[in-house]
Order: sequence, then structure tokens, then C-alpha cells
Amino acid sequence: MLIVQKYGGTSVGSIDRIKNVAQRVVRTAKNGNQVVVVVSAMSGETDKLIGLAHQIAANPQEREMDLLLSSGERVTTALTAMAIEDLGVKAKGFTGWQAGIVSDAVHTKAKIEKIASERVKAALHEGYVVVVAGFQGITSEGDITTLGRGGSDLSAVAVAAALGADACEIYTDVDGVYTTDPNIVPEARKLEKISYEEMLELASLGAKVLQTRSVEFGMKYDVPIIVRSSFNDNPGTLVTKEDADMEQVVVSGVAYDKNQAKVTIKGVPDKPGIAAQIFKTIADANIIVDMIVQNTSTDGKSTDLSFTVAKTDAKKTLALTEGILKGLGAEGVDMRDDVAKISVVGVGMRTHSGVAATMFETLAQHGVNIMMISTSEIKVSCLIELKYMELAVRALHEVFGLAGGAEE
Repeated sequence: MLIVQKYGGTSVGSIDRIKNVAQRVVRTAKNGNQVVVVVSAMSGETDKLIGLAHQIAANPQEREMDLLLSSGERVTTALTAMAIEDLGVKAKGFTGWQAGIVSDAVHTKAKIEKIASERVKAALHEGYVVVVAGFQGITSEGDITTLGRGGSDLSAVAVAAALGADACEIYTDVDGVYTTDPNIVPEARKLEKISYEEMLELASLGAKVLQTRSVEFGMKYDVPIIVRSSFNDNPGTLVTKEDADMEQVVVSGVAYDKNQAKVTIKGVPDKPGIAAQIFKTIADANIIVDMIVQNTSTDGKSTDLSFTVAKTDAKKTLALTEGILKGLGAEGVDMRDDVAKISVVGVGMRTHSGVAATMFETLAQHGVNIMMISTSEIKVSCLIELKYMELAVRALHEVFGLAGGAEE
């Protein structure tokens, strides 16, 4: 079998942990498998490099930031290859560009365009374990790029797709995907398997187990992804195509996202084109808007428009919105960041009714007010006050019976 294994920052956070990873890789190789290892920078290394850059310049150039940040993964790649060699197995380390990962030129959050995997294939054919630096690529012009936070997940899944790997194992500091965050609900249960769509929703809704784009890539190219712990040998969670068993489970998980801010523009003229003007200005600044609610106009002249953005984009959004207020003839704008988004997710929602009603009723029983609602085919999300977030997670996890017995 050809197996791609990805190890995150905590898994390679020290020399001892890198040696532990090497032992696991060697064990996999000695079981008769070809192995490609994708590694992140050692935990804390990327933040340290960002700190150094900001000591030099308040707003460093993104091209140079990519050149700087990509070094963290290169260090881990070389050390991991050395550790594998030290255990008597041939290993070769490659940077992202040596591994043929070609991206677009959007520095700090580049997208992979193609993988020219000939060098990796040749090394595997020669009996080497291949170690690839995650999180990075190269443009067609030869500039180093990085793929955004969590980009090593994307590197691993993309390499697995390019090589036609039998599995892509994502090793992290948790031993699978849980029905919710075990730090909030100790009874949270590890899922044996979950569909790409459910994982995509959970990842985009705040679950930090997998990067969203890596799940999209896996779904597009049908790469079986297994989330496992690098600190034990417990079976992980398989992320795969939806099957009949999954449809029987109405709700698979409860997610939350504290990185939310709610912006409300008051007294917006109730006429065509105004919303388009507002959201185009925000989109042109590369800010992603999530939930949107427009109140019904009572006087036929003006209305209030509320929407959410990432908390990290809140101040920029507020400044942009205030800048266009006069031109719109709106009354004012306010922003609050003491909010959280709570979501329930499950492919079974397609064929079972009443999930939203149960969710709203449960929140009401616990005195939690809902500010905004958004839905998709397989999820219902509510924006609530941040102080009620943990209470809401626990209540929803209980009402949908997610603790239960271990899933088989």
C-alpha cells in the first residue's frame, strides 16, 4: 500500500517527538508499505517567525513572509528524514517545491494548482521514505508560497491525491473526530467514520481537527482521510463518502466558533442595489461574510442589516462600513464581538425533520436568545451570546443523544 502520513506541529514539537514520529513511520514502512510523510513546523515555530518579522516591520511584505515562514517546515523535514535514516531506513526530504507542489501567487494563503510528483514517485520507486515539507508550494514564476493556517493538511491530501495513495493519515494531538469538543463535554464520543460533507461543515464551523480546504480536496479526489493521534495507537476516524449508515444518524456533531463578530447597519434605505454595494465593498477587501439577516422594513423606507465576519476582520469591516455609510444614507453601524456561533451537523437531516425545532426549543429552555440563524441541507447554525456558548453546546449534545455508547 501507498500511505501518506501527516504530522502536525505538536506531533513534531521536540526532538523526542520527531524520533517518535520516525519510529512510527519506520514501523509502517517495514510492514511493506510505501510511505510519504508530510510535516508541519515544530509547534510554536511559525508564531516565533511571525514575531521576528514584526520586530523588523509593522506590515512585512507577504512575499517575504512566505519565504520566512516556509523555513519552519523545511527544518522539520530535514530532522525527520535524519531520524528515519538513523533507524536504518532510507529517507529523502523534499521542500514543497522539490515535491512539485505548484500554487497560485496569492501569498500567505495560496491555492494548490497542480502537483508534479515525478521526483516523489522516483524516490518511492528507489525504496526511499519521502518526507515532504507541508504548508508550502511554489508559483510558476518560482516564488515560494504558503497555503494558510493548517496548510500541511492540504499538502498531505493533495500529495495523496496526486500519487493515488490508498490512505491519507492525519496525525494530530487528538485521536479522532468527536461529536463535540471533549474539553466542554467530557462525554463526547469519538466517531468511527464521518462523511466528507459533515467534516467540511464541522471544519468550517470551528472544529479544528482538519483544515477546510483539505477536506474539500479529499472529497473532490475521493481520498480516504484518517484522523489519528500520534501519541497512541488507537484507531482514528475515517473521513469518507456518505453511506446508508450515516443517513440513519440525524445529528453527528455539535460545533462552535468563538471567532465571530456581528455587524449591524441601522436605517439602511430599503431599495435595490444597497446590499450589493455593501457586500461588494467588503468582498473587495477579501473579507468573508458568513450569516446575513435583513429585518423587514416597517415604514417601507429603511431597514436594519446584520451580518457576521471573523473577529479578526471585525475592525477592518467596521472601518469599511463606516466609510460607505454617508453614501448609503444609513443611520449608523455598530459591532459586537461577544458572540459565538453554535451549529448542529448531520447528513441525516436530509431525510429527518424537526432538527431546527428541537435546537431552538432547547436553547429557549436554557434561556439562550438566538440573534441570527443560517441553515444548509445538513446543518443549522445559531448566533448567540458568547457567555452562553458552553451551556448551549452541552445542552444540544445531550438533547440529540450524542454521548450514547461507543459507536461501532
